[in-house]
Amino acid sequence: MSEKPAPLMPAALTVEPAALVDYAEGAIVSRTLLDSPAGSVTLFAFDAGQGLSEHAAPFDALVQVLDGQAELVIGGRAVSAAAGQAVLMPANVPHAVKPGERFKMLLALLRAE
Repeated sequence: MSEKPAPLMPAALTVEPAALVDYAEGAIVSRTLLDSPAGSVTLFAFDAGQGLSEHAAPFDALVQVLDGQAELVIGGRAVSAAAGQAVLMPANVPHAVKPGERFKMLLALLRAE
């Protein structure tokens, strides 16, 4: 019987999510904090000039902006989001992430059956 790996985010401790992922020059860095059948929580750090091209996911996703700002294009509509703001990206709707500067976000993917 194999043991379930420990989550990267410690239980019952306060953390600052933005401090758990670092920027890397010319890259997008991601770090999965939690992953379960119910969903996942992943941190992303985008260096200036980096982004995610249009794609769709089969589940709702909540973006919480931690640092900087970005334009999220959801179903062809541009939505600006800055640190402290959150945006829901609905399931099966094409979306893209277009930061104008260095940008960190927490992405909570809500799996449904």
